[in-house]
Amino acid sequence: MTRRPRCALAMAAYLPARLFTPADRARMEALGEVEPVVLTDFDAPGARRVLAEVDVLVTGWESPYIDAAVLDRAPRLRAVLHTAGTVKHHVHPVCFERGLAVTSAAGANALPVAEYTLAWILLAGKGVMALKERYARERTAVPLHREYPEIGNAGRHVGIIGASRIGRRVIELLRPHDVLVSVHDPYLDAAGAKALGVRTLPLDELLEQCSVVSVHAPLTDRTRGMLDRRRLGLLRDGSTLLNTARGALIDQRALTEELVAGRLHAVLDVTDPEVLPADSPLYELPNVVLTPHLAGSSGNELTRLGRAAVDELERFVHGRPFRAPVAGPDLDRTA
Repeated sequence: MTRRPRCALAMAAYLPARLFTPADRARMEALGEVEPVVLTDFDAPGARRVLAEVDVLVTGWESPYIDAAVLDRAPRLRAVLHTAGTVKHHVHPVCFERGLAVTSAAGANALPVAEYTLAWILLAGKGVMALKERYARERTAVPLHREYPEIGNAGRHVGIIGASRIGRRVIELLRPHDVLVSVHDPYLDAAGAKALGVRTLPLDELLEQCSVVSVHAPLTDRTRGMLDRRRLGLLRDGSTLLNTARGALIDQRALTEELVAGRLHAVLDVTDPEVLPADSPLYELPNVVLTPHLAGSSGNELTRLGRAAVDELERFVHGRPFRAPVAGPDLDRTA
C-alpha cells in the first residue's frame, strides 16, 4: 500500500494481551495505524466510525459477525486476518463475493493439536491407560512381557481420518517413528498420499485394520456422525480412538455405550455436546481420557496465532501474497 493501513482488532476484549507479545504488538503498530479500542460489537458506540475508516480487521475468538450490513459500513475494508483456525463463525460468504482477502492462523494452531495427538498415539500404543489403571489398583509389579505381548509402537498401524492441516502435521510428526500410517480422506489422491508417505484406505477398512485411529476431519453436513454405531463396531477390541476435531463427527451415544462396555479406549478432547452432562460416565471411566478442548492453542501458545496474523499484515503492507489465504469455495469442506 502507498499509505499505512488503518487496522482494528475485532475479538474478545481479553484476547489482544494474550495474542500479541510486546514485540509483535510493536511490529503491528509500525506496519499500520492500530485502533486502540477492541471491537466486540459492531453496533456499539464508536464502532461505526472505526468501520468507516478501517482497511484491515484482525479478528479472533468471539469476533462479531461480518456480513453484508457490516461491509456496507466498511467501504475501505480489504482484508480480514484471523488469529485462530476456522473463519466460518464470523465471516459471511458475501465477504468473498465482494473480493475481501481472508486469512487464517489454522496452520499455527495445527502444531499444538498435532503434538497432543502424537503424544497420545504413542502412549496408546504402549497401553498406558490399561496399565496405569492396573498398576494403581494392584500396586505391585505388572508382568508386562508375559501378559501384554501386544503393547508397543514397533510397526503399530495408525489410522488418520482427514488429511487436513492438522492431519498432515500429525503424519509429519509420526514420520520418525516406526509406525505404519494409513489415511482416509476423499480429497486425497494417490499422488498426494505418495507425497505424504502414507497409504489410503476406505474408512471402513481403516477402522478394521488400525489399532489407533485419530480423527482430523472437518465438521460438515457430509461428515456429521460419520463414525456411527456401525462404524464404531468395526474397531477392534482394545483399539484407541482419538478425537481432537469436532465431537459431532462421532455418534456420542454409540461411543459412550462402547466405552462403558470397556471394548474401546478413547482420548476425547471434544465431545457432543461440549461440555458433556455432569452425570456422563465418561468423566470416570478408566479407559477414557477426557480433556477440556485443550489440544489447540492454549496459554503461551496463543502468541503463535498473533504472530501469524502480524506476519500476514506485513505481507499485505508490502504487497506480497498471503501465506495462509482462505478461499470461499473451500469453506464447505474445511473445519
